[in-house]
Amino acid sequence: MADRVTVIGWDGSPLTDAARSALGAATLVAGAAHHLALPEVPPRAERIRLGSVALAARRIAQHRGTAVVLADGDPGFFGVVRTLRAPEYGLEVEVVPAVSSVAAAFARAGMPWDDARIVVAHSRDLRRAVNVCRAHTKVAVLTSPGAGPAELALLLDGVHRTFVICEELGTDREQVTVLTSDKAADHVWRDPNVVIVVGGSPGGAAAQGTGWLAGHDVGHPTGPRGWGLPAQAYGGVLGEGESVQLRTAQLARLGPQVGDLVWDIGAGAGAAAVEAARFGAAVIAVDAAPESCERTAALARRHGVQLQVVHGRAPQILEDLPEPDVVRVGGGGAEVVTACAARRPERIVTHAATRDEAESLGRALADGGYDVECALLQSVDLDTSAWVERERSVVFLLSGYRVPHP
Repeated sequence: MADRVTVIGWDGSPLTDAARSALGAATLVAGAAHHLALPEVPPRAERIRLGSVALAARRIAQHRGTAVVLADGDPGFFGVVRTLRAPEYGLEVEVVPAVSSVAAAFARAGMPWDDARIVVAHSRDLRRAVNVCRAHTKVAVLTSPGAGPAELALLLDGVHRTFVICEELGTDREQVTVLTSDKAADHVWRDPNVVIVVGGSPGGAAAQGTGWLAGHDVGHPTGPRGWGLPAQAYGGVLGEGESVQLRTAQLARLGPQVGDLVWDIGAGAGAAAVEAARFGAAVIAVDAAPESCERTAALARRHGVQLQVVHGRAPQILEDLPEPDVVRVGGGGAEVVTACAARRPERIVTHAATRDEAESLGRALADGGYDVECALLQSVDLDTSAWVERERSVVFLLSGYRVPHP
C-alpha cells in the first residue's frame, strides 16, 4: 500500500506550499492530462492518466511509495476523495483543497449559491438532473461527456430556463456564456463545464430574503405547514377525486421526491400537483379543461413551487411528455391507465367510484405489468360545533407497483 496519499485540488491558481511539498516527494502522480503537464510534477514519478478513479485507486493501493492525486476544484466535493476512501482500498488520504468548480462558476456569474441545488449529471441518469432543474429555480449541474449543456437543454424542452455555462474554469481557455436554454443545443461546448440553471417563479428565499439552510430555496416554510391540506388551502373548491383523505393516500403511495418526475393526469384544481411539487419533485400537470390548467398554474405560483402545466386530453397528449417516475391518474379511465403503464413508471395510483370501475382499472394495471393493491376508503367529515356528520365519502383507491424484470 502507498505510504501516503495526498489529494490536491487544482483551480488554476498557483499551487500552495503544502501542495508543492507533497508533489515534490511523490513517486506516483495521477491526474488528467493538464495536471500531469504541471511543471511541479517530478520527472521521475510514475504517471497515471486519471480515467477510472477506481482503477487508479487499485493501482495506488499496490504502489510502494508516496502517491499524489490531482483533481479539478475541491476533490472532496463530488470528487475523487469519496472513491479513494472506500474501505476496499485501505488508503489513508490527506486532502489539499481548492475552490470548487461550483463556487468558481457562481463567482464568475456574480451570484450567491447557498440557495442552489447541486447535481451531478451522467449520461445514464441525466433525466434526474433535468428533473431537479424543472423543480427548482437555481441549480448547478456538474456535467460530464454525453450529459452536457446541449443534452440538458434538449431534455428541458417546454421549460424555459437561463443557462450560465462555465467552460474549462481556471484555464487560459476559460469562457462564460449566458443564454436561454432553447439556444444551448445549437452550440458545441468544451469539457469540463458547469451549468448554472436559473428561472421559474421566484419563491422561498428569493422572495423572503436571506435563507437559513444551504441547498434549499426556502427562507421560511413556503405555504402552510404539512401536506394533505384541506380545501381552504387551495381556494376552497376542489373537484371530485381531490378530497383530503384520498389525496393524502395517493401521495403516500407515490412517494414523490427530489429527482423524480410526477405526471398528474386530470389535475383538476391542482392540489395534488402542488403538493407533489412541495416534496421537491418535478411535476407535469395535465388537464383537458383550460380553466383547470389556469387554476393549477395560479396555485403553483401562490405556493411558490415550480411545475409545468400541459393543456390537452389524455391519452393522446401523453405521447410527447418525458418519461415519468410516478403517475397519478385523476381521470380518464382504463384507457389512460393503460397508456401510462406503457411508459413503465415505478408506481401508478388512481381511484374509482364503483366496484366495476375499480375492477376495470385494476385489470388495466395488471395487464400493464403491475402488482395491484386496492383499498376501499371511507371518510366522514364532522361538524365539530355539533359533532354531527356533514359529508361522507366512499372511494376505491388503486395502486400499481411495477413488477421488476427477473
